[in-house]
Amino acid sequence: QVQLVESGGGLVQAGGSLRLSCAASGSIFSINDMGWYRQAPGNQRELVATITTGGSTNYADSVKGRFTISRDNAKNTVYLQMDSLKPEDTAVYYCKVHIAYRGAYWGQGTQVTVSS
Repeated sequence: QVQLVESGGGLVQAGGSLRLSCAASGSIFSINDMGWYRQAPGNQRELVATITTGGSTNYADSVKGRFTISRDNAKNTVYLQMDSLKPEDTAVYYCKVHIAYRGAYWGQGTQVTVSS
């Protein structure tokens, strides 16, 4: 069994920063791609950023230059540093982790609210 625990969400003013974390634990042989997605009310879940095992990253155009995804393979953890936050970044943020031989797992979600 695999568990994903997210942390770091909250309320911040526009222009502020937050750092999200997602730690995987349990029966894990190795982790492939890791990523962050978000879903605002009334919208579909959308990709924010992904990172491969080797550290290659991909970002949604809306967050390029403001968000940074990183991972600590020793800790099975993925991070999302969010700077220069905007009200339109308000959403529930979910991590997604691809675990070798087991498939994809989602975190429980963490609320990020950016006030104007």
